[in-house]
Amino acid sequence: MPSSLPNPALLERLQALAPERLQGIRRGLEKESLRAQTNGNLALTPHPAALGSALTHPHITTDFSESQVELITGVHQGVEACLDELTEVHQFTYRTLQAQGDDEMLWVSSMPCGLPTDETIPIGRYGSSNVGRAKSVYRMGLGHRYGRRMQTISGIHYNWSLPGVSSEEYFGLIRNFRRHAFLLLYLFGASPAVCSSFVAGRQHELQQLNDRTMYMPHGTSLRMGRLGYQSDAQASLAVSYNSLEGYGASLQDALTQAYPAYKAVGVRGTGGDYNQLATSLLQIENEFYGTIRPKRVIYPGERPLHALRERGVEYVEVRLLDLDPFVPVGITAQTMRFIDVFLLHCLLSDSPPDTPQEITELAHNQHRVAARGREPGLTLERAGQEVPLAEWGSDLVAQCRPIAAALDAVHGGTLYSDALAAADAALADPSLLSSARVLAAMRDTACGSFVPFIAQQSLQTRQHLLDLPFSAAQQARFEAMTTASVAAQKAIEAADTMPFDVYLPQYLSPERLVVKHRRVESPPVAA
Repeated sequence: MPSSLPNPALLERLQALAPERLQGIRRGLEKESLRAQTNGNLALTPHPAALGSALTHPHITTDFSESQVELITGVHQGVEACLDELTEVHQFTYRTLQAQGDDEMLWVSSMPCGLPTDETIPIGRYGSSNVGRAKSVYRMGLGHRYGRRMQTISGIHYNWSLPGVSSEEYFGLIRNFRRHAFLLLYLFGASPAVCSSFVAGRQHELQQLNDRTMYMPHGTSLRMGRLGYQSDAQASLAVSYNSLEGYGASLQDALTQAYPAYKAVGVRGTGGDYNQLATSLLQIENEFYGTIRPKRVIYPGERPLHALRERGVEYVEVRLLDLDPFVPVGITAQTMRFIDVFLLHCLLSDSPPDTPQEITELAHNQHRVAARGREPGLTLERAGQEVPLAEWGSDLVAQCRPIAAALDAVHGGTLYSDALAAADAALADPSLLSSARVLAAMRDTACGSFVPFIAQQSLQTRQHLLDLPFSAAQQARFEAMTTASVAAQKAIEAADTMPFDVYLPQYLSPERLVVKHRRVESPPVAA
């Protein structure tokens, strides 16, 4: 077992970080939530028009389904400022739902509410433009490939950048993140149970709590386990994170080579309607499910992989966070601060190349922690050895302390160190974890089932956010964004001159994934 003392190289790199660079950390949040009825069933109504265009609104869109709202913040230097904006977007969303008379709420768990039959779940619609139609066809493909129920799983994405980090350094961060992601799953997993409707007709390892609820007694995040964003097809995809070039080559293969099972589905059905965008293993880059992604802001119509290859990594997107049902907007400032420290540790620590053996171990660790993370004495694999999760986790937290101290020195106070202390406490006492609290609170409800408990939490959250002050100026600003987004969608539709059947193969052309003359990477601007 390595020493819990920070590595001298890490300390040296930390000391070399100027305070203004630490102050320059930027973060943004994307939060998915299902719209649900108060009885705990999925709301099948279209995305409310009063929320604006899901295609063009900067803060309110949909994910897979018309019933799945995605709320997005801008980029913020401060943790509280980021949460304040997310809260504000929630307030407008709830007020809009209330004003139109729909007795709906945002579901506060990552695992879905009561679901109808798979084919009844409505996919997202984005208007008649080519880009809007492509988004809907992509979602149709996801339904064919993985089932619509799986796509209703929701989470929070944490976008993060530090000024002056190169693509090579970001890939080093990503490799270390993948090695140590088990700690985030343990600490912040909040989905140990699910409605029985979600697993109807599927093989699973869950235990039955009662007629309406399935669970894992020591589970942390079913969302990130075998029930979640997993597939045999993607399991066959060996993505390299050792360089931008290797990563790009791996994705390009998956985006351009036909996959037999998806070839059998076909791009179009017998009636001529589109089934999916393509028959390749991945339709587009976003279909690749990972716990973390390298990202770059794209130009209109640009492929994400092209943007990465041409201009390098701009920020990373952390994708493994569950919604915390005990928190009004699903995530706390303390969680965000822990992630800041964690990502800096991943960036500043030595990061050797990954290997096929290690990648296999990491997949096993993810499944173990998702299903059994709170199991006493649980071990994980590391370099062919079994290591106790609690011991490995405590060691990582200890290594992070100088980083938290440095951030506290820059910002004042002890909030970053407090976040590590909370992690230490949770490693020592798993009953403090949100995953444990969900099961305990669920058992305390009158019926002891998942859906009624989360419905109760969702109603309380709705009321809390409706009760918060919301000025006329705030309301007017969001209404203006609604109007502008609708106008923007209409402008895109009016500007289209190319038939969709011509647009689609051009957009998917392999030539649009490559860079003929790669620009020399300059120090990136924080995302």
